Amino acid sequence: MKLVVQVRLLPTPEQAAALTDTLHQVNTAADHVSAVAFARFGLRARELPLRRLCYGDLKAGGLGAQAAQHVIKRVVDAYTALRAGMRGGGLGGPGSKRRRKAEAKPIAFRPEAAHTYDDRCLSWQLDAGTVSIWTVRGRAKHLRFACSPEQAKTLAAHRRGESDLVHRDGKWLLIATCDIPEPQVYEPADWVGVDRGIVNLATTSDGDNHQGRRLDRYRRWQARKRAELQAKRTRAAARLLKKRARREARHARHVNHTISKQVVAVAARTGRDIALEELGGIRGRVTVPRDQRARLSSWPFRQLGAFIEYKARRAGVAFIEVDATRDRPAVTGSREREQRPKDRTRRLGPFKAE
Repeated sequence: MKLVVQVRLLPTPEQAAALTDTLHQVNTAADHVSAVAFARFGLRARELPLRRLCYGDLKAGGLGAQAAQHVIKRVVDAYTALRAGMRGGGLGGPGSKRRRKAEAKPIAFRPEAAHTYDDRCLSWQLDAGTVSIWTVRGRAKHLRFACSPEQAKTLAAHRRGESDLVHRDGKWLLIATCDIPEPQVYEPADWVGVDRGIVNLATTSDGDNHQGRRLDRYRRWQARKRAELQAKRTRAAARLLKKRARREARHARHVNHTISKQVVAVAARTGRDIALEELGGIRGRVTVPRDQRARLSSWPFRQLGAFIEYKARRAGVAFIEVDATRDRPAVTGSREREQRPKDRTRRLGPFKAE
């Protein structure tokens, strides 16, 4: 199973300047390669022909051999992802505005987009807590990084393949790929059924209820602040809106990590597997009032399911998704509507103390 470990780099001012120049130069080179690929091959760029056309220019422009190879591969992967998105309908139909716009020009790369490194241009000194990384100003040695002891242990035992250099919110990060062996899945004694919802983010067949009230309040507060910033219509407000959107996404991701960790821990401790209701396409099937549309569209149920799945695989717990309408009673332990106890809060209106 492939997972990523994210560590924070702590560069000196000189090292930070070298890393900044490196990202700018490699992404400028990627724009050049993308323009050549689009002019010669349209959206069907391939790595070998592009290497013949652009490798010499990239080397002459100051990139190292491995950096040039990675730039070319990034461009080819970007066009592959674009074609896959078109096939899947992510950009609309053949005549849609978004699709015509994507087909009309080459892919562009942000000046600080992530760049890929392999073991030839990046080496880890885990005992010393440093890395040695290639830059356009030469090798940056003894560049310190910070991570938890568990992350360091994972890097030492399972790091494989490539790492990405990322500059995000003023912080330098290295995201390393780790290939972790999956434990043997045990024979389950029973199943833990998990229902996902908006008011209650996750409810298990054991009766554990992970409420989403705090996350819902946080999202409503963020929505009010977002409306205030949108009314200003300034560039500073637009930058702050992006910053707030990332903060809100991190908060929701933290809540989902916490819930999924608890669900998987209970299943592993009791020797049971996990059955999760399948909710694919629910936003297209469900109709809600206008004032509830934002709440439904921001419901992070897919992320919660993905977190439960990979944590279960890592713990040796089997994971399946079942049809919520057909298999709910058998898997989650719920009963037919006429056999369920009456829910006072749902059926009798606002709660009143007795």
